Amino acid sequence: MRKAQEENSRRITARALQICNAKQARLPYVHATVAVVEGDAKEAICEAVERMHAGLLVLGSRGLGKIKRAFLGSVSDYLTHHATCPVLVVKPPKPHATK
Repeated sequence: MRKAQEENSRRITARALQICNAKQARLPYVHATVAVVEGDAKEAICEAVERMHAGLLVLGSRGLGKIKRAFLGSVSDYLTHHATCPVLVVKPPKPHATK
């Protein structure tokens, strides 16, 4: 299971980096780096941001409801307050209403 998770992480981050690199021709001043970290997400991401001297942290939000977020805590909320660089939280798209 761990090996499958590692492979999935590599595949996803490689695709994200590929997209960023394709855009870099138009934005040569932007440099994207990806990292896969283990452990408590809040602490591991904060440590990675510091170690990499990141200029901007971009992360997704799972869009948990208020009750789940109260019990589980919000990684994105924690990082907006504790990361040593600006944080951009990308919310999930709203489902399209079908007619």
